[in-house]
Amino acid sequence: MGLDLAGKRVVVVGGGTVAQRRLPRLVAAGARVEVVSPEVTPAVQGIVDAGDAVWHRRRYEAGDLDAAWYVLACTSDPEVNARVTADATAQRVFCVRADVAVQGTAVTPAVGEHDGLLLGVLAGGQHRRSAAVRDGLLSALRDGSLTDQHERFAGVALVGGGPGDPDLITVRGRRLLARADVVVADRLAPQELLDELPQHVEVVDAAKIPYGRAASQEFINTTLVDNAKAGKFVVRLKGGDPYVFGRGFEELIACAEAGVPVTVVPGVTSAFGVPALADVPVTHRGVAHEVVVVSGHVAPDDERSMVDWDALSRLRGTVVILMGVERAGAFAAALRAGRPGDTPVAVVQEGSTRAQRVVRSTLDSLAADVVEHAIRPPAIIVVGPVAGLASELPFRTS
Repeated sequence: MGLDLAGKRVVVVGGGTVAQRRLPRLVAAGARVEVVSPEVTPAVQGIVDAGDAVWHRRRYEAGDLDAAWYVLACTSDPEVNARVTADATAQRVFCVRADVAVQGTAVTPAVGEHDGLLLGVLAGGQHRRSAAVRDGLLSALRDGSLTDQHERFAGVALVGGGPGDPDLITVRGRRLLARADVVVADRLAPQELLDELPQHVEVVDAAKIPYGRAASQEFINTTLVDNAKAGKFVVRLKGGDPYVFGRGFEELIACAEAGVPVTVVPGVTSAFGVPALADVPVTHRGVAHEVVVVSGHVAPDDERSMVDWDALSRLRGTVVILMGVERAGAFAAALRAGRPGDTPVAVVQEGSTRAQRVVRSTLDSLAADVVEHAIRPPAIIVVGPVAGLASELPFRTS
């Protein structure tokens, strides 16, 4: 509403789903919220139990609006709502009537937030229209098609682009990308997003092709620091999440040592997102109580390996192996030391993209299946009972 309700008494008459939606924002505004209703939803009960609101467990009575600054009439009974509105009007207290908005003395706007901006849209009580316009404005602000001149970004943003599908980048990640002067992009970052950038944006290829050409980490760090120090806003666009085998923290350290401010935007990690898209939940009640994500860039017997494969093989839950295609057989053999040979395995290549492929296998068959199906990076290997749950589905979910 644009009202300063901090420390002020607000009365909500009704404890149903409308109250459930409105209470969190009133609480966040610092209002002293009191709910009058014989019953409330579990969510409203939770707000009361947390000490963020007071619940008067009874029907509305005369005098309930005394000393109130703002009132919401949101019961399921139109007669009660009309009486609350009339009482509020008599006491010169603004009142929102949820069932018939135009009969109240105030209307709740469709509200959204964007980087400290509180956006409210009113449409004369036409809730669907105001919500649609709000959503359109927020989307435009977030994707950069509508510019908020107040925004000014500096330094470097480490942005996780998600597993590959451009729709799976976070809202904040997409918004910062739209503000970039320079984008330093990984091979596994959503490439379609680069095509949407304005012509003036410089795109730096930081691809690291498995067993092939790769940009050095020193080159990447220098590119980030030098461009930021030149006054440009730099987005380091990475696949998945910057901190899940993405070397993002190394880049943060390099920037911090050079005095360059850094914003970190987490992403949907392929370790969890890609299996989900292949109907493989990495946890499932009664099936897996732990998930271990392992880097497969070195073999189990390599002296550089920091993984206790013996301990890993004895776990009963889920093992997700990234960058493990070339050594899939070696990883299967290491896990086979403590797990049955028929342990289900799912291999998902190029997950979340149009080229996604899924191969169902077992520990005993993994090495041969990877060769037979010509699996190539990027691919995720999921080992454990959860990898076999898709066979129980009566139909494909996606």
